[in-house]
Amino acid sequence: MRTSGWVQRTVVSLVYAFLWLPILVVAVVSVDTSTFLRFPPQGFSLEPYHTVFTTPEFTTGLVSSLIIAVFTTVVTLAVAIGASLAFTRHTFRGSGTAQSFFTSPLLVPNIVLGLALLLLFAPLGLTDTYTGLVLAHVVLCLPYAIRTITVSLSTVDVAGEDAARVLGASPWTTFRRVTLPLIRPGVVAGAVLSFLVSFDEAVVSLFLSGFDITPLPVTLLDHLETQAGPEVAALSMLLIAFSLAAVLAVERALGLGRSLRA
Repeated sequence: MRTSGWVQRTVVSLVYAFLWLPILVVAVVSVDTSTFLRFPPQGFSLEPYHTVFTTPEFTTGLVSSLIIAVFTTVVTLAVAIGASLAFTRHTFRGSGTAQSFFTSPLLVPNIVLGLALLLLFAPLGLTDTYTGLVLAHVVLCLPYAIRTITVSLSTVDVAGEDAARVLGASPWTTFRRVTLPLIRPGVVAGAVLSFLVSFDEAVVSLFLSGFDITPLPVTLLDHLETQAGPEVAALSMLLIAFSLAAVLAVERALGLGRSLRA
């Protein structure tokens, strides 16, 4: 028993080391004094972080990514809530096929999906536009939002909804006053996942972005081609910190485990 426990702790420690060491390396490189990426660093400086906030291409990319992520989250939640209600509250022919259709983007490599969306959007004039990027990101985010909201709806007792309808509440009032508060953890979890997936998406955005609109991940890739300095690592650390802060906010407000199980 003691040997088994020691082996288990060793394996877990190695897994954590495998996951955290790359991030630690990036964190160390992000405070290097060099003008190019190297490890180990030759000095300590916060200048790379200053460069991130004073480089116009980074700030412009950040604004574009935030706009895309916000609109993607709103549209994704609207579609995901409606689809989840249809899947859990109604029985209809083709329900399983519809669910598979909504989750199919998880099975398609992003590079294939990006090329397909480019061929579809180019004749419609939706490339290098916020509309095209938002629609593309909605396709990527829907599986996550539908999953979390569907799980929440499946755990809600429909007796409360039936009671509200019997007492004269309209379908919209029942949803707003009864159903939505009960599935709030799943909706919040779906919103956070959708925002982070959209904000971090690079492959599909690379196909659909252009000169006018360039999301931050695409800007980062373009910057790496010309001048790969410590500012790249600094920006990566800021994005990691942003994602961690979003997850911690959900944990503090609702409990992360509850949000994903509800």
